[in-house]
Amino acid sequence: MTAPVLPSPSQSLRRLLLGYELAFLVLVLVTGAMGGLWAYFWQQTAAESLRLNAFADTAAEIRATVFQQIKDVALARLRDDPAAAAVNTGYYRRVQEHFNALRRQSATRAEDYAIQAMQEAYGQLQSDLQAVFDDAYLLNRVVRIKLLDPGYEQRIVSGFDDAYKRVRGLVDQSRAAQDVHVDEWTRRAPLVLPVPPLVALGLLFLSRRSLSRGFVQPIREVIAGTRRMSDGDLTQRLPEHGVTEVAQLAGSVNQLAADLAASRDALIDAERQAALGALVPVVAHNVRNPLAAIRAGAQLLEHADDLAEARTTARDIIDTVDRLGRWVSALVSYLHPLKPRLAPVRATVLLDAVCGLLRARLDERGIDLVREPWVESPEVAVDADLMEQALYGLLANALEASPRGATIVIGVQATPTHTLITIRDHAGGIPFLPEPSGLEPGPSTKRFGTGLGIPVAFKVCKAHGWQLAFEVVENGTLVTLSAPHVARSARDE
Repeated sequence: MTAPVLPSPSQSLRRLLLGYELAFLVLVLVTGAMGGLWAYFWQQTAAESLRLNAFADTAAEIRATVFQQIKDVALARLRDDPAAAAVNTGYYRRVQEHFNALRRQSATRAEDYAIQAMQEAYGQLQSDLQAVFDDAYLLNRVVRIKLLDPGYEQRIVSGFDDAYKRVRGLVDQSRAAQDVHVDEWTRRAPLVLPVPPLVALGLLFLSRRSLSRGFVQPIREVIAGTRRMSDGDLTQRLPEHGVTEVAQLAGSVNQLAADLAASRDALIDAERQAALGALVPVVAHNVRNPLAAIRAGAQLLEHADDLAEARTTARDIIDTVDRLGRWVSALVSYLHPLKPRLAPVRATVLLDAVCGLLRARLDERGIDLVREPWVESPEVAVDADLMEQALYGLLANALEASPRGATIVIGVQATPTHTLITIRDHAGGIPFLPEPSGLEPGPSTKRFGTGLGIPVAFKVCKAHGWQLAFEVVENGTLVTLSAPHVARSARDE
């Protein structure tokens, strides 16, 4: 015995769905990462822009403070203000605080070097200012003129101003690089932002296509095939493709259909054998008796003494042959499938037609027909030819069983849901209870009967969806046919 072939993991519906879930999870993570990266970029850009502005403002404030220091210190010294040294010291502290703030705002080594150069230039400038306080001849006319000269101020701060310009140059370079970076991101944004939606649409298309080919379409084929199987076509085989679960389901249904077909064939064979077992004794009984009568009649013909006796015997043989022929015809009719062609017909019309066929035999035996109750209005959906055959057999049974001069009561009445057709005789009651599935209705003393009137009636009623019931009542038998009312659509047709 060979080992079963395990399905490929890629064909499993669970793995297929897991793959799509992971793909969409990755898509969500990528999209979130892109959004986060974009937000981080703009946050960093804004923070850098604020830092550069603060850095430039602090450097400019240092420069403005230094120029104000030169003016105030020089003016105080010219006035011989005793607080000039304190003013200079105060400005020096303020400038150092600004330098400390500037270092905290620095973010690159180049900026650190530029700050250091600017601070060294300020140190040189501070030394020059200190020299003003230390010069004993400062109050002579030449020195005063020198302090009041605007060119002197430019010369004393020229080194510091060059260092400040380098700081400003670094700020401008950083801003230019930042602008280039922002322009590059802005230019790439229209190309990058549509990528996640396009990838999502692609995944959606691929997932729908794969699910349709691997699951939806195969499961539709399974449903359609099982419907055909439920309609009786057990030879139908489902295609075993798609994901593993659907393929296994199709294979299981195919195996089930094969098992059902085998069971059905076995059941049909068993039912056929049972039917033959029930049919053979009936056929043997109904054929053997007429044959025995024909044989006896033939023997009487051989020893007939006169022509009248021979004619009587020949008539009996002919009647027996006719009876056998009617039985065979009834048997064929019973065994043949019935396909009623329904049409709305009044129940009273059906009974009147059957009574017309039996009128001669009723008059011959002096049997009176009483119609009670007799409601003209009810209609039934019926194949008139088939139902007349069934009613003919039932009424003929009542006629044959009734003694001469008896009465048979037929009736039509309506209930809220059904139309009832009744046949009642006074022949002492049926000696058996007929079964819908039986071929042999029971013992009979009828000369012209076939024994198949009741089975044919059962079969015709079943084909119409009617109910047929027998009941023994007061020295007689009551036969009741219950037919559903005709639907409004059928009546309109």
